[in-house]
This record gives sequence, C-alpha cells and structure tokens, in this order.
Amino acid sequence: MGGLVPAIIQDADTRKVLMLGFMNEEAFNKTVETKKVTFYSRTRQKLWTKGETSGNFLNMVSMAIDCDNDTLLVQVHPVGPVCHTGTDTCWGDTNTADLNFLSSLQDLIEARKAEMPEGSYTTKLFADGVNRMAQMVGEEALSTLISATHGTDEQVISESADLLYHLMVLLSSKNLRIDDVVAELHKRRHNATK
Repeated sequence: MGGLVPAIIQDADTRKVLMLGFMNEEAFNKTVETKKVTFYSRTRQKLWTKGETSGNFLNMVSMAIDCDNDTLLVQVHPVGPVCHTGTDTCWGDTNTADLNFLSSLQDLIEARKAEMPEGSYTTKLFADGVNRMAQMVGEEALSTLISATHGTDEQVISESADLLYHLMVLLSSKNLRIDDVVAELHKRRHNATK
C-alpha cells in the first residue's frame, strides 16, 4: 500500500473500535515518540496528529501488529469525540463502558497489587490481607441488599459497583480474574441450554 498500513484505533478501556486511519513509518515513529496518535493523510499527503486542531487527541496506551504484519491495533484513551462529525466513533456509536471494561479495571487493580503505591485504597486492601478483603465483599453485599429493598436505583448501582470492585480485588489476591468468573458463567449458560 505504498508504505502505508491500516491502523485500527480502539478505546483501551471500553474496547470499542473508534476509527481507522493509515500510518507510514514516520507517523508510526511520531506516535511512539509523542504518545499522541499520528496518521498519514492520504488526501493531504502529509502527517497529521489527531486532535492537533480540535484538541480531541488520541493518547496511545499500546500498539500491536497483527499476525500478517500488515495492520496495527492502537489502543488509546480518547480525549473528546473521535469523529470529525462530533460522534464518539466514525460509525456513530456511543463509546461507553461495557463488560470488557472490567478486564481493564482488573489490570489496574493488579498493577496496584504489584506496585503497592502509597496512599492508594487498593494498596491498603492488599496490605490488610485476604480476610479484610473478604469482609469488605460481605459488607458491600449487605449494603447492596439493603439498597435493593430500601434504597433508590442510584444507591443500588453505587453499592453494586462497590461490591464488584471489592470482589475483583479479592479475586486478584487469589491470582484469579473476573474473566474466570465470566468463563464459568458462560459454561453454565452453555450447559443449561443442553
């Protein structure tokens, strides 16, 4: 393709595909150097960094090449809408968190476990040990139940988020992942349909 490779742009957290652009070697190198996604514009015949005029940058998180060495997958944290039309994606989709977000959240939890930064609540949970984590899961489960029977929908959502977060910390302490729980649910669903 004349030195160009397609670059699929994906939100690192939601895993939503945001856009497709093209990079040449210079755009690739600039992206790696600046951590701001830079493309080669085929129409303007020059480099352009996404967001240089709009402020809607694509902050690179990671970049990988596919098995045929002819396409890039660039994971990003987008700043603002990605499409020039003002939508979140070039397909008009809304870029909102979905269940894939839980996997990236657990990646962050596991980074806290490895690095143990001071002042982090997650660090404190790991330092306090598995018994404290299990206690917090129990407390948050009870709070969720109380909210479900006597609270508002917003309280149920908030308490459920706390419960899920503490469960993921507990899973990480046991070197397990939320993905393992999803796989078990998938297996159960599959078995239930037999």
